[in-house]
Amino acid sequence: MRARYGVPLGITAVGAAGLAYAAGFEARSFRLRRVTVPVLPPGAKPLRVLQVSDIHMVGGQRKKQRWLQSLAGLRPDFVVNTGDNLSDPEGVPEVLDALGPLMQFPGVYVFGSNDYYAPKLRNPGRYLIEKVQGKHGLNGNPPATGVLRNPWEDLRDGFDAAGWVNLTNTRGSLKLPTADGFDLAFTGLDDPHIKRDRYAQVAGGPDASADFSIGVVHAPYLRTLDAFTADGYPLVLAGHTHGGQLCIPFYGALVTNCDLDADRVKGLSTHEAGGRRAYLHVSAGCGTNRYTPVRFACPPEATLLTLTPGPAPRS
Repeated sequence: MRARYGVPLGITAVGAAGLAYAAGFEARSFRLRRVTVPVLPPGAKPLRVLQVSDIHMVGGQRKKQRWLQSLAGLRPDFVVNTGDNLSDPEGVPEVLDALGPLMQFPGVYVFGSNDYYAPKLRNPGRYLIEKVQGKHGLNGNPPATGVLRNPWEDLRDGFDAAGWVNLTNTRGSLKLPTADGFDLAFTGLDDPHIKRDRYAQVAGGPDASADFSIGVVHAPYLRTLDAFTADGYPLVLAGHTHGGQLCIPFYGALVTNCDLDADRVKGLSTHEAGGRRAYLHVSAGCGTNRYTPVRFACPPEATLLTLTPGPAPRS
């Protein structure tokens, strides 16, 4: 009897232990990652950028809220929020409370699909199989229809009231008093994952009157990275991928939930298009979809990027 059932029972026990770890510990094991990007023009003072992404707030996530509030102690020069703040239609007040201390600093934001629409329950195994086989995601999902809307307007109004700049298919700017009035320009896109991006509306390259320009988008689809890079943006910030969320130790991510290659699913890399090269930073984010509240070999994170003077990545 032991020989017949011992192995399956052992596998079941290991699987249950892994699930308990992924949901009970790692998904709540928040980290700060620090990255240096040598991309500013010569003579500029270093800038500290806090990127937060994919919060996917669900009611009652007190530990996540306290951790986000604590990030204000880093005293960044500015904050970039790359979207998917919500995973609960009732989550707006908790997002604004969690980000309240950070909204004391200059900031910009774009939205992701989960800011607009409530998540739906689906088999996560189907998600993995479809992405690995390449059946979906190469160009993004079609615009959402017949789904529950989140109160994203309330989230937008809260960010705007704090002075954060909305980059939804538009350009914006910040003047940083902490950097002697350094002028930053931003070009942002709405979420490519649900085909709301409109690059033609913002095309034309960096703002020549600014000291430095950054591209911002939620989902790092190649069409958007190609456009930003070919237009001459030296740095693009994105989120969406969750770093793969369920990764294999010593191997990495299986999926990116878009057409970006898995080698660049999180962290700093470079992207080439139109004879130019840009730095790309993809945040692994600090949350999960409410129906798949697990992470494995991919802890939730925010990133403090220190931008320093240095040559642009060579073509």
